[in-house]
Amino acid sequence: MALEDLTRELHSRFDAKVAAREEALPAARRSIRASANAIRAVHRGELDRADVLIGESRDALASGLAAVTEQPDVRFAGYLQDAQKEYAEANVTRALVTGDSLPTPEALGVEDAPYLNGIAEAIGEGRRHILDLLRAGEVGRGHVMLDALEDLYGVLVTMDYPDAITLNLRRSTDVARSLIEKTRGDLAIAAMQQGIERALEEHARRLQGGA
Repeated sequence: MALEDLTRELHSRFDAKVAAREEALPAARRSIRASANAIRAVHRGELDRADVLIGESRDALASGLAAVTEQPDVRFAGYLQDAQKEYAEANVTRALVTGDSLPTPEALGVEDAPYLNGIAEAIGEGRRHILDLLRAGEVGRGHVMLDALEDLYGVLVTMDYPDAITLNLRRSTDVARSLIEKTRGDLAIAAMQQGIERALEEHARRLQGGA
């Protein structure tokens, strides 16, 4: 092959990679932004709004993945995996808060490693929801949510594979464990305070009854 022809071919291939990246990167950013807004909507109880945003995240992610179908090195550069992780986190957070079944990676159309990292991140969102429940005095519901978070953590700790395969899941799992431990302590304190308040109220009623 003539050097001029070789040069032309190389330019053509790199132009295709750059074009795919320039389409996929903004799509990944749109997906991440929509997922983050969906999580905020879930915490505010705006589930219809959350569903719309989750749909926007899914569409943006699908667009980004479609742009790099023929460019595997661009597809696995990282930003589309980050978008998948955030999308999974939004869906898992919604399922946790509403008590729905956990969506699978296949149902979401995401890879396994981003999915698992999304679960790890969702444990932090579960803690946030528990703190909201405690502020509302709903300690019982907080314990139910904690049980769900511990079940998810139980899945994560079984994934003993190299970080290069799991996208550093071990670190995310360690963070999730610390959040669960803090949340368990918060719930114990809240339950104790609630017990004391009930005992005081009962004591006050008895005093009033005997007066």
